Amino acid sequence: MRHHIEKLVRAALDEDAPWGDISSQTFIPSAASVQAQLVAREPGVFSGSLLIDASFHLLDPTIDVSLSVGDGEKFSAGDVLGTITGNARAILQGERIALNFCQRMSGIATLTSTYVAEVAGTKARIVDTRKTTPGLRLVERQAVRDGGGFNHRTTLSDAVMLKDNHLAIIEASGQSITDALTTLKATLPHTTRVEVEVDRIEQIEPILAAGVDTIMLDNFTIEELIEGVELIGGRAIVEASGGVNLNTVAKIAATGVDVISVGALTHSVRALDLGLDIT
Repeated sequence: MRHHIEKLVRAALDEDAPWGDISSQTFIPSAASVQAQLVAREPGVFSGSLLIDASFHLLDPTIDVSLSVGDGEKFSAGDVLGTITGNARAILQGERIALNFCQRMSGIATLTSTYVAEVAGTKARIVDTRKTTPGLRLVERQAVRDGGGFNHRTTLSDAVMLKDNHLAIIEASGQSITDALTTLKATLPHTTRVEVEVDRIEQIEPILAAGVDTIMLDNFTIEELIEGVELIGGRAIVEASGGVNLNTVAKIAATGVDVISVGALTHSVRALDLGLDIT
């Protein structure tokens, strides 16, 4: 994890200052030392401590980064979340990158925690999707966990997930979907789980007959979700997807589904307002 983060942050620092920070190099004395405070402008859930640490230490390993809040912890507007002390030029150069990462990750953690709170008292898990920022999946998914959520498959290599286009191609072969799934599933390692997406009630029974692990009910109405959960009857994990937002998630959870996947956790999140103030 740390190696990946350092690689990610180094690329961001190089993008931001490919030939150095000419503003600080010109106007700030090389020996100047400062202390800066990471301040919350609004309440939220914190995420991104390793990213902040790397943003400054890759520029100057002697900089002291002392955070007073941990990943997954809540904070209020006006809270001082930490102090950064050391070489002024390095702190000024790393400021924007540290904030960009931390604001986004804390935004994801905060939004996730709101969804998790909405389904409290039900068995439903809030999970993310692969709709992540290219290159940032590992840290964005950590932010989801910091917010109390769970992760779906991380990559296409982790598990089988057959969606509508997969099924259309399989059915074009002339086999029944049950026979095709049963035959092809037998070629997989025993550790590989199989999930299949359906968008109609009548698809459920033929897919269940193939012994899949999870059935995703995609864009089902509340009434259809209730019917689908009853029909599946514990023979597979039930995942709900599509049409999920903060106005609908509690009703979806109340239908008895096991998992609710929410792409908005990562693809539509708003960065949290945090600032770095020289003291």
